[in-house]
Amino acid sequence: MTLSDTRAPEPPLQVASNKRWLILAVIAIAQVMVVLDATIVNIALPSAQVDLQFTNDQRQWLITGYALSFGSLLLIGGRVADLFGRRLTFLVGVAGFALASAVGGAAGSFEILVAARVGQGVFAALLAPAALSLLTTTFTDPKERAKAFGIFGAIAGGGGAIGLLLGGVLTEYLDWRWCMFVNLIFAGAAFLGGVALLDRSTADHRPKLDLFGVATATAGMFALVYGLANAEAESWSHSLTWGGITVGVVLLAVFAWWQTKAPSPLLPLRILLHRNRGGAFLAIFILCAGMFVIFLFLTYFLQVNLQFGPVKSGVSFLPMIGTLMVSATLATTVFLPRVGPRPLIAGGMLVAGAGIALLALLDETSTYASGVLPGLLIAGAGIGLTMAAGMNVGILGVDADDSGAASAAINAVQQVGGSIGTALFSSVAAGAVTTAMMEGKAPASAAIAGYSAAFLGSAILFAVGAVVAGLVLRPGVPEELGTAGPAVHM
Repeated sequence: MTLSDTRAPEPPLQVASNKRWLILAVIAIAQVMVVLDATIVNIALPSAQVDLQFTNDQRQWLITGYALSFGSLLLIGGRVADLFGRRLTFLVGVAGFALASAVGGAAGSFEILVAARVGQGVFAALLAPAALSLLTTTFTDPKERAKAFGIFGAIAGGGGAIGLLLGGVLTEYLDWRWCMFVNLIFAGAAFLGGVALLDRSTADHRPKLDLFGVATATAGMFALVYGLANAEAESWSHSLTWGGITVGVVLLAVFAWWQTKAPSPLLPLRILLHRNRGGAFLAIFILCAGMFVIFLFLTYFLQVNLQFGPVKSGVSFLPMIGTLMVSATLATTVFLPRVGPRPLIAGGMLVAGAGIALLALLDETSTYASGVLPGLLIAGAGIGLTMAAGMNVGILGVDADDSGAASAAINAVQQVGGSIGTALFSSVAAGAVTTAMMEGKAPASAAIAGYSAAFLGSAILFAVGAVVAGLVLRPGVPEELGTAGPAVHM
């Protein structure tokens, strides 16, 4: 018996069947808004830089500001959902995200735009855990939950590519500011749907908020993400890089120790000590660390080397979204109930790694059809299998009172994994470009050498992830997949 089994689960609330799928639509709209915001701004950056006249050194803070506030506040955001109700937390998160987006779209200076991005991260830290918590408490039937998580996993995995497509269309045909204003449309639909469909929910008891846990977790996540972001801007040897990472690791270690002592822990360790759940967390961390290489470096290859415009670049990712959505749905509805998580997650990582390895073979003569498309199709299939199965298994069997904390933890794993992957592979690419230039290669060839090095590193990481998943995850089908047990939130 695991630690997560020592607490008797509360009976799940039954949601009327005619409302469940409408609630999923509301949650999906909100999740799309949060996920695509991580990439849609990338497309808008060049135009925003010309408009607001900020420097190359400054522009990274438009990405980092969002990552810092989002990543560092996720755990407390999840606990807020547990303590004060998922519906209220969801609605506040949606409304606040919309307000921050409106400020960003109307920004007349770089400083205002950065402040708006930080604000988006703050409210996303409330919204994301509440959305996943609502999903898992709404769908209590195993078969329906499998379908819902297939859809949710596809959104989580494909939202980045959708952001590139939407950002390209908005930037090319309207203005970069619409990459911020578009969130008002998503938020309006999600807010009105939430008000109409979501039932009020509160915890049976409200333990005191773990203030020391809040302080150490928030400061630790902030320092870690800051250090990783600084590695891309400066170097891995820079004092702010290793100093931030060191402080972050120490504070998070203190946080983990304190969670074993705190009377009302912010992140109860029983959530993580379950073998399948812990393995799913590791898998999602590795997946997110490796998958953003595709969005970041392939976008440059398409626009710089193949001379694709913003819209055409975004459309180029649609085949990947297609295979991702199909595989994510099959993962939770067909494969997971039959074979369990270990072969599915490990196999998905191997498939994704194979697709990214094909992208590492790109050169100056490569075309989209022969060089890019095969890798995208294969990588999308593998990412869909891993993401949907990992998110489902990562929340199985969590007590209802811990659902917000568990949901926040998975979101934090995604955010930190993506930050680490971006910093690590940006550094790898930069080093490969420098080496290629020293060898006398032309700038275009040197750039491709950088992309290839990053893709190869990501493929290796996925192979390692497959091994880790195979060793950590339990064989067989989890018992919870066959019962309508309590839901957990991501």
